[in-house]
Amino acid sequence: MQQVAGAGDGSLLAAASRPVRQILRPQTTARRKQQRSRQSKPPIQAAAFQHSLESYVASNGASPYASTFDRPILEPPHWDSHISGHHTQRLTSSGRPAVVPHRLRVFSGTANQALAYEVACNLGLDLGHIKIKRFADGEIYVQVQESIRGCDVFLVQPTSPPVNDHLMELLVMIDACRRASARSITAVIPYFGYARADRKTQGRESIAAKLTANLITEAGANRVLAMDLHSGQCVGYFDIPVDHVYGDLVMLDYLASKRISSGDLVVVSPDVGGVARARAFAKKLSDAPLAIVDKRRSAHNVSEVMNVIGEVRGKVAVLVDDMIDTAGTITNAAKSLHNEGAREVYACATHAVLSPPAVERLSSGVFQEVIVTNTIPVRPDQQFPEMTVLSVANLLAETIWRVYNASSVQSIM
Repeated sequence: MQQVAGAGDGSLLAAASRPVRQILRPQTTARRKQQRSRQSKPPIQAAAFQHSLESYVASNGASPYASTFDRPILEPPHWDSHISGHHTQRLTSSGRPAVVPHRLRVFSGTANQALAYEVACNLGLDLGHIKIKRFADGEIYVQVQESIRGCDVFLVQPTSPPVNDHLMELLVMIDACRRASARSITAVIPYFGYARADRKTQGRESIAAKLTANLITEAGANRVLAMDLHSGQCVGYFDIPVDHVYGDLVMLDYLASKRISSGDLVVVSPDVGGVARARAFAKKLSDAPLAIVDKRRSAHNVSEVMNVIGEVRGKVAVLVDDMIDTAGTITNAAKSLHNEGAREVYACATHAVLSPPAVERLSSGVFQEVIVTNTIPVRPDQQFPEMTVLSVANLLAETIWRVYNASSVQSIM
């Protein structure tokens, strides 16, 4: 290493350290001035603070900072109490109150607010505040009127008639919750519209069920909770997890309360496509015998019964289907069962779509009772004496609770 001529080791170190002293000298001077100013001030503020702290400890028995220092640094004290303005409770199976975490939020669209209210009550919650309105041109406006940052949000909205309006409303609700920084968004869809368009039966047809699933996924939903989908492949159309529950649990309990003899009971599928659903229903109903109505469909919402497969003479027939739209299929099946000698005919369906002329057909006297659920709201003008509407709110609430706590949903079935 070369050395500068005329300079020794000491002079070289002095030359190298001279700029450092010039940089540090102003900082050191400023620090000394601050220390002198602090020492010159009388300790009046410190004494006042110490006096107020001692008064607080004497009256409350603990320092106001005691709980603060026991928590992690990145977790502010009582942070979760500011997410919700109330303390909620949920009753356990034994009837004892269980604390519901404030991260769980339930919101409702305009499609079925009564069902959403029942679900929230079963969970021990209040429905979240959300503003939904329509502009003069029909556009939908949604605003979440409370903080949901970091919360697990469940949006209850069946895509019932008018299907397009309620579907678009669900998409806008999902987008609003996503932009409000919700931790997770679950679309609770008691009735999934467009589910019947689940396959191509003719050339150049669309598969609207897959398109609808893509729209819900792209809107920002993290999970879907659906009830009694029209076909099993609809679950596979979603690229997000789907929890599929069945409304037959509610109807089975109701039929069990009627105390119909198992030897007089037969479960009937109104068409070949519903055999798997009817077989599962019959198995849960004391393994009752099964019958099938062979149906031919000449056009949409038009069906013709060909024959009945199975023994129904002198028995109580229970027709099982996922929905009743125009009631053509299930009414023609009931007439065929009466012609084959069935003593009584009950109709069980989860979704009461009830498009005209469904009410006239169902109330024509061919049914002993028509049992449906409230996945779709039944208007007063659609009700008749033979109709019984059962609530699925408890089933949906239990499923939401299990999804929120990462528990098994299959065990409900």
